[in-house]
Amino acid sequence: MSRPLHRGVSGMRISANGHDSWDSEMKDRAEKEGFDKDHSVDQSYIALSTGSPRSRHNFTMLFLKFSLVLIVILALTGSFWWAISISTSSRGHIYHGYRRLQEQLVSDLWDIGEISLGSSKSKEVEFCSEEYENYVPCFNDSLNLALGYSKGEEFDRHCGHELKQNCLVLPPVNYRIPLRWPTGRDVIWVANVKITGQEVLSSGSLTKRMMMLEEDQISFRSASLMFDGVEDYSHQIAEMIGLRNESSFIQAGVRTILDIGCGYGSFGAHLSSKQILTMCIANYESSGSQVQLTLERGLPAMIGSFTSKQLPYPSLSFDMLHCARCGIDWDQKDGILLIEVDRVLKPGGFFVWTSPLTNPQGFLRKKENQKRWNFVRDFAEKLCWELLSQQDETVVWKKTSKASCYSSRKSGSGPSICGKGHDVESPYYRPLQDCIGGMQSRRWIPIEQRRTWPTRADLNKKELAVYGVQAEEFAEDTENWKTAVNMNAHFGGFNSALLQKGKSAWVMNVVPTIGTNYLPMILDRGFVGVLHDWCEVFPTYPRTYDLVHAEGLLSLETGHQHRCSTLDIFTEIDRILRPEGWVIIRDTASLIESARALTTTRLKWDARVVEIESNSDERLLICQKPFFKRQAS
Repeated sequence: MSRPLHRGVSGMRISANGHDSWDSEMKDRAEKEGFDKDHSVDQSYIALSTGSPRSRHNFTMLFLKFSLVLIVILALTGSFWWAISISTSSRGHIYHGYRRLQEQLVSDLWDIGEISLGSSKSKEVEFCSEEYENYVPCFNDSLNLALGYSKGEEFDRHCGHELKQNCLVLPPVNYRIPLRWPTGRDVIWVANVKITGQEVLSSGSLTKRMMMLEEDQISFRSASLMFDGVEDYSHQIAEMIGLRNESSFIQAGVRTILDIGCGYGSFGAHLSSKQILTMCIANYESSGSQVQLTLERGLPAMIGSFTSKQLPYPSLSFDMLHCARCGIDWDQKDGILLIEVDRVLKPGGFFVWTSPLTNPQGFLRKKENQKRWNFVRDFAEKLCWELLSQQDETVVWKKTSKASCYSSRKSGSGPSICGKGHDVESPYYRPLQDCIGGMQSRRWIPIEQRRTWPTRADLNKKELAVYGVQAEEFAEDTENWKTAVNMNAHFGGFNSALLQKGKSAWVMNVVPTIGTNYLPMILDRGFVGVLHDWCEVFPTYPRTYDLVHAEGLLSLETGHQHRCSTLDIFTEIDRILRPEGWVIIRDTASLIESARALTTTRLKWDARVVEIESNSDERLLICQKPFFKRQAS
């Protein structure tokens, strides 16, 4: 059962933690108190006793609020003693009635707050200036340099230094809705991304040079030899591993690949037809961004840096890491970057490195380059990696499947094993470690011993125990999502349900840092995801996703007071959502009503609330972001 589409301010609600309304009220009160300091007590008293319409209105509102609070206190006290005396058999029915009473109380409080605060609360959020079209907060290298960050740390993510402003990011003047998949994977509109024709023509890497500029489009499916080169390159890697071709990656246990410095995603685009999920990760670039173009093609990507912080993934996350001329000097910083590769690589996984540095016929003729290559090769051996093959500029290593390899090394040879205090599953903003991680995890399972895709997505009771999840809980989550596919990722059930319905879509499973960390289980099932704090900006460019889904996120955030406002979260969702994109939120009825009011009045979204028959305490909020266009100057 659904409700009609709502617009305007009617029926506005907030949750019991309505921070926005109280913050505005406190601000008005602070301004009034500041004014009163410059006036005598008599003047304040006269202003109160003159009975002006404004003062009578304020007095009435204060009286109403006080009376309502008093009634609530008396009602809660009475219900507490009454609850003690009732029988156990009737408590369930009374609880549900009490929940409805609480929701109505929240609604009444919001209505009173709206009357007292006037129309200022429902003011629409303004549009950002043009400079924000492709801007990503927290990645301001010039500001970071001014703050003293150096040695590559200026390219890292640093939030909290910029003034936060809530505004809606408009698309470029000539922006067009992306083409449908899979056509949109191979052809994108030039105006949708920040890249010039000259940058297209001068792109240097293998995957970048595959682009062709055709009037108002960039084509990635050219019939040139360079396009054929990606297929040959993928085939070469498979043969170096000992496989017939790249179609055999799945049988070898390779389902997820982290592509470092991915060019414009052509390696992952080619493998997507082989059921391989490739996550692109690259530094922030103000123009000609690898991540932005990869996302515009509808492929998984996010901004990330290897410089000083661990990647936002648990240990043992990916089956393969790939670096083709990715610009990272693996021999620097005493090998700590290679240690991070080892941390996120599953046992038995592969590290593929393509670089002129590894070519014995070219760069290695120079003594300095030979020294750098020797360091990487020797350090990889200390990490218990096996050098499988070396052809031309490409080298393939295999991480050990035997944990005993580390203890069999000579004393003092290579990095030590991380202790429990350093080997964690939630590496959010953690500095790079100089010890080998993942050894303390119960998830140390070689990829060749795991079930192959897609059966690995369905975990059995023994596998679920590794993550502390009950089989009944997992089955219920799976069944709920099968029904629902008609940003709290939970177990990745939304992703699984889409696949079972035969939908050719990938899901970025975002696990909130303030909740239970189910990301290890999501990654082990063969999906992609990331840890994220929703009170910060998501590490991506504007207009990234077609749909944003969140279950229980509002309840989770309201349970942690004073972190950020609901408006902060929704303006960030608006930033990363494409024009005409969708938002689906599942939460308690009171929070959903509050969110509907906010999205329709302040963000200008179209929104409706849908009742969930199986659960009367929850609702679905379904929204669509309009396509607002900036006027050409």
